Amino acid sequence: MLSVLSPAKSLDFESPLPTKKHSEPRLIGQSDGLIEIMRTKSPADISRLMHISDDLAHLNATRYQDFTSEHTAKNARPAILAFNGDVYQGLQAHTFDARDFTEAQKSLRILSGLYGLLRPMDLIQPHRLEMGTRLASARGQSLYDWWGSQVTDLLHRDLDSSPGADVLINLASTEYFKVLDGERLGARIISPRFEDRDKDGEPRIVSFYAKRARGTMAAWLVKERVRTPSRLLDFNRDGYEYDEARSTKDQPVFVR
Repeated sequence: MLSVLSPAKSLDFESPLPTKKHSEPRLIGQSDGLIEIMRTKSPADISRLMHISDDLAHLNATRYQDFTSEHTAKNARPAILAFNGDVYQGLQAHTFDARDFTEAQKSLRILSGLYGLLRPMDLIQPHRLEMGTRLASARGQSLYDWWGSQVTDLLHRDLDSSPGADVLINLASTEYFKVLDGERLGARIISPRFEDRDKDGEPRIVSFYAKRARGTMAAWLVKERVRTPSRLLDFNRDGYEYDEARSTKDQPVFVR
């Protein structure tokens, strides 16, 4: 059983690392091809392409120029400890012990516009390239065209070797999960949903809280060594509880 997350725009390459463990990204050759395309873009091009400010565009233009195929502990850090957005605030990977990092490497994956599919301890360099970016290449007009079936096929192999049931827990955003071909993957896909009650007591999705909850559930799956989908319903962190009436078989709903 594997769970899968989206990456984050916010990055942390400065705080102390709680582990020296790391691994190499497995689709780095494909990443190099994307970097070569991005190096042809001016900061103004990047700003228009990504709908970001001039300052962010200049920062990322510099990142593309500085990117190297060789990833080391000096120029990169493990993905699970580099991403720093809402999901990763919920994940709290800096609280993992050595056994948790080992478990995460077996049972957690991160989808990436630049790297395709990352294991938690795979080294990444500072970058920004969202999966929904309309980046033209010889393969098509988007990153979905660039990656094709590569991410699905690699994830399929990871699922085959993962502990527990042949199930994928989808904790990623729609933008990122679209890179996967569910039929080709051939596994049961469960997509948890997190809702918070409004002032009238009606449950609804609040983006910020839902993102954090995805990270919190991912951490719980790792720390509890969850191996079967039935155990998913026991999740009760941060005040969330399983709501059977609002749930379906493959979309359990958790409300607080």
